[in-house]
Formats: sequence, C-alpha cells, structure tokens
Amino acid sequence: MTAIRSVLLAGLVSGMLCGQTAPAAPRFEVASIRPSAPLPLTKFSMGVHIDGAQARFEYFSLKDYVRIAYRLKHFQVETPEWMASQRFDITAKLPDGTGRDQVPEMLQTLLTERLGVKFHRETKEFPVFALLVGKGGPLIKESPPDPAAEASDPGQMPISVAAVAGPQGSTITFEPGSYFQFGDDRFEAKKLTMERFAEMLSRFTERPVVNMTDLKGRYDFTLEVTHEQYRGMLIRAAIAAGVNLPPEALRLLDSESDNSLATALQALGFKLESRKAPLDLLVVDHAEKEATEN
Repeated sequence: MTAIRSVLLAGLVSGMLCGQTAPAAPRFEVASIRPSAPLPLTKFSMGVHIDGAQARFEYFSLKDYVRIAYRLKHFQVETPEWMASQRFDITAKLPDGTGRDQVPEMLQTLLTERLGVKFHRETKEFPVFALLVGKGGPLIKESPPDPAAEASDPGQMPISVAAVAGPQGSTITFEPGSYFQFGDDRFEAKKLTMERFAEMLSRFTERPVVNMTDLKGRYDFTLEVTHEQYRGMLIRAAIAAGVNLPPEALRLLDSESDNSLATALQALGFKLESRKAPLDLLVVDHAEKEATEN
C-alpha cells in the first residue's frame, strides 16, 4: 500500500505547478539531479519547495517531472513504464529576475539537456467522465474568505507543497490552509478547487475526470466511501500510475466499478457522466535513466 500511496501523492503534489503561464523558456542557473532514496516501508514524505531563488523537488518520478514541466494532467502523459517508477530529487537555483511561474520552462530545459527527454504530441478522442453538479446543487461548503491570502501576490509567495504518507493514510498540503487528507475510508478537503478535485478523482476511475462544474471557488467537504471502495480506489490509483500489480490485487476490482464512486459523490451533490472528449497527449519517445552532469 505504501507504493500505491506514493504514486497517488506524486500526481496530487505535482499538480500545484500546472496551469501557470510564462512567455519564455529559461533555464536554472545550476541544478543537481540525484536518484531518490529507496522507498521507506512505513512513513515517508515528498514535496515541492520553492522560496526565492531556491527550488527543491523530492521523490518525484521522471513521468511526474514531465507532467509538471509541460503543465499536463497525469492522463495526458504517456511514457515507458520505467519512467513512472524511477524517482529523482532535484535541487536548483533560479537565475536572478525570474519567478516561480517560470519553473516549468526551466524543467523543460533540464529534462531535455540532462535526461535526454524527447517526445511528440498527439490529440485523441477519449471516453471521459464529466464531473457535474447534480440537480439539487452542490452540497458542499465554500471555504471562508482569507483576506491575508487574497491581498498577497500569488506570483511572489513561496511554494511549499508537502505530502506525508503512512499506514493510516496520506495528507497533502498545498498553499497555507489548503490540504487534502486521504485515509480511513474518507477524503477530507479544505480550500480545495474543483480542478484539483477532478484531478484526484481521475486516479480512481478507468477514465479521466474532467471538471465541468463551473464552480470557481475553494471548498471544504468530506467524501465518505466504504472500505471496499477505498481499497479499490487505491488499486486503481496504482494502475493509473503504471504500477504492475499481482493478479490477486487486480481481482479485487471485479466487484468494484466507477458506479460505486459515482454513488458516493451524490452525497456531495455531484455526478459523473460518461462522455467523449479530445485530449492533448504528450508521448515520450526517449529518456535517459541517469542524468548527465550540470
């Protein structure tokens, strides 16, 4: 279960840097790329920390770095299987005059020059689940306003996104006050956007989940699931990340379906609707397993 939690956390944490815009493609002033330490058997942590000119990424797979660099969802990146499991720590210094919104472009340069990443793009039509508001409206509470956070310049604030996982579950902390807890057959969210919620749900279904709620705020809510649903969702998260599971784990999904998750979502005033939609894909054709020197 620890390995399954790690691939889930990687996607949730790396989503923090997606969606930014930047006009140029700069590079880090200096960067260190090292293989991550072996996966601990009990409690472990991972995260992104950017403060001033210093950036640190801990325990992400090479596939995660590609997703962050090109601002994509996990289901928009196709890679060789090893890229989903081989993990690296990156420590880097940003050049003077650059901001955190340029970090993805710096990662693009780093991946190309130091890890030889080559790719092509495709657009395909995929079956998806649309996350929609039910007829009665959302049954979740919008987070109270935070005047201090709203008055701050988002582009200048430090990023410290951390994830901690152990036998009792996982906690992912985004910006101050925003977090997501996953464990004990429930999800507790504080100040979570619907985009992040849909991205999380995509890891527990056989199809990508696309946010079509038109809800723009941040929300506090708890999603309760049965223990069987919880176990099945962990397994689906591992499959989505490309983890090879034993046949006995896959057989546990025989009694589960995406309908069970859809039923749980009804308690929050949401529904999942089957649709088809074109998705932009980034397909990695080549990457090196070891980074060259800076």
